[in-house]
Amino acid sequence: MEFRVLGPVEVRRHGGRVPLSGTKLHTVLAALLLAREEVVSDDRLSRLLWGWAPPATASAQLYTYVSRLRKILGDDILIDRRPPGYAMAIGNSSLDLIEFQELDREGREALSAQDHEKAGDLLRGALARWNGPPLANTTDHLAAAEAPCLTEARAVTLEHRITADLALGRHEEITVELTGLVAEFPLRERIRCQLMTALCRCGRQADAIHLYHHGRAVLAEELGVDPGEELQATYRALLDGSLVRHPQRTGAPAATPKPAGRGQDDQDDQDAHGVPATLPPDTVDFTGRERELGLLSRALAPDAAAADRPRRVLVTGMAGVGKTALAVHAAHRCKRYFPDGQLYADLRAPDGTARPAGGVLLHLLRALGLAVGSGVADDTDELVRLYRERIGGRRLLILLDNAASAAQLGPLLPNTPEPAVLVTGRTALPTVTGAHTVALDPLEDGPALQVLAAAAGPDRIAAAPGAAAIIVEHCAGLPLALRIAGTRIAARPHSAPDRFARRLADPESRLRELHSGDLDVQGALLASWRALRPDARRAFPALGGLGPEPFPAVRAAGLLGLPEGDAELLLEAMADEALLEVSGTDEWGRPCYVFHPLVRLFALSLPDGRARGEPAGRFRGA
Repeated sequence: MEFRVLGPVEVRRHGGRVPLSGTKLHTVLAALLLAREEVVSDDRLSRLLWGWAPPATASAQLYTYVSRLRKILGDDILIDRRPPGYAMAIGNSSLDLIEFQELDREGREALSAQDHEKAGDLLRGALARWNGPPLANTTDHLAAAEAPCLTEARAVTLEHRITADLALGRHEEITVELTGLVAEFPLRERIRCQLMTALCRCGRQADAIHLYHHGRAVLAEELGVDPGEELQATYRALLDGSLVRHPQRTGAPAATPKPAGRGQDDQDDQDAHGVPATLPPDTVDFTGRERELGLLSRALAPDAAAADRPRRVLVTGMAGVGKTALAVHAAHRCKRYFPDGQLYADLRAPDGTARPAGGVLLHLLRALGLAVGSGVADDTDELVRLYRERIGGRRLLILLDNAASAAQLGPLLPNTPEPAVLVTGRTALPTVTGAHTVALDPLEDGPALQVLAAAAGPDRIAAAPGAAAIIVEHCAGLPLALRIAGTRIAARPHSAPDRFARRLADPESRLRELHSGDLDVQGALLASWRALRPDARRAFPALGGLGPEPFPAVRAAGLLGLPEGDAELLLEAMADEALLEVSGTDEWGRPCYVFHPLVRLFALSLPDGRARGEPAGRFRGA
């Protein structure tokens, strides 16, 4: 089955068009296709169908549209109800947008490699996927939300294809096409530069000069700005005669323009120092996070429809849940998308405190081959300027691990869209929160057993399934605990896993057992506890006595001797550090909180932890 959105929304089966009736049915289909198997909420679907004034029967109508799509598309296409919305998986079917983006990506790679013949063919293939204005038969609400990005992606692909044609000396064939494109996109300076180049190489310098002055007038009238650097540089090359030089009509590669922000000095420095590659080693036996890994890989892959948007991806979760391992594995898996290098920085010091942004910037600048003098090392603003100048326009992947706050992270973010940033942290951060946030939960029993087997050895675990199940239960889905358990079993080939399972069974000693070399569950949780504000840090041990079940703020307030509102603020602070989880609401609609089993044991292990949950009177230090 074939799906099309680059033009009127269509479905084709066996070469024939599948009949779909109505603009709104096309809109629901297009919205689910554009989401790429991620959930589209009912609220978003409603806005795309009816704007901000949905009818009273919106939910029923939406259900009807989804039911009709399921019936029309058949069993090969899955449309799942996943609260708060729907997700669609097309299986082996094709989507013209995916084909366009893949061909565009390959074409850009060929262009960067100066294989202009191949680049031109691939980019022409990408443009051939288009069949008119995108989403032409959907509601105005969907078209207004999505069509501009798709149209922009097509224009950028056109520019790259024309760059390849100019490098191959095909200026005469494309002059007419470029003239039409300048009329269609009068404010796109690159297309104007390309037409100026083609005219000059056809011996029409006067027309090229007139085209520049016309463009300058249009920019001043429409936007109130002067021509950009690229258009001015093209005009200077036209006047000094360097623009007339062009490659002969051969298949030999020709020079391509450098990406914006990368001068010759930058290129020379990169050649001298090599491409930075400072990622930690990948986990050889990585397992248990296939769904999340797929989400990260898609989020980091180049997206022609969003080429001008920053790529910022956030992985969140409690200490020990495997954020760093997942991020590093995803970064290694996606290295091919980042030919200009991959950078890594740990934003947490060995004692668990947040590292100052200035120190991290010095580390990153050294990795980029820039030696910073002592006079600059203490000037954070100047370090930010040098860093952003160095990475601007480069296809880099920057992995920032263990981010503590938006204030720490802000100076480390690029100010151009080409570098992608992958961030890990215990909670959501305003500077990176957006479409690509992957929240990690503890593993279910099946994946948890896979992690244990990968660390201990599959044969050891297969030989003791009962002990393995007990170990998985006591590790409570925490990958760090599972890896420690597996490492300890692997290090004792003559000791049965049953023995270690019995040692984990005692809650009093469980955290002490979950320690191996540098891996330590209690140490990982201690860093989260130390990051709490002082009053929350003092309150935390007592809350372990509330037990393993979810509890509302009013129970914590009674235990701590605080007003309910003050207790809720403390609980929210603990949830922000992933030491508590929000677990629905009680019968009165009050939010409830719950401990991860190992976090509760950690709380009870701290001074003043209460195993019985007896009241403490007025909480001291509050």
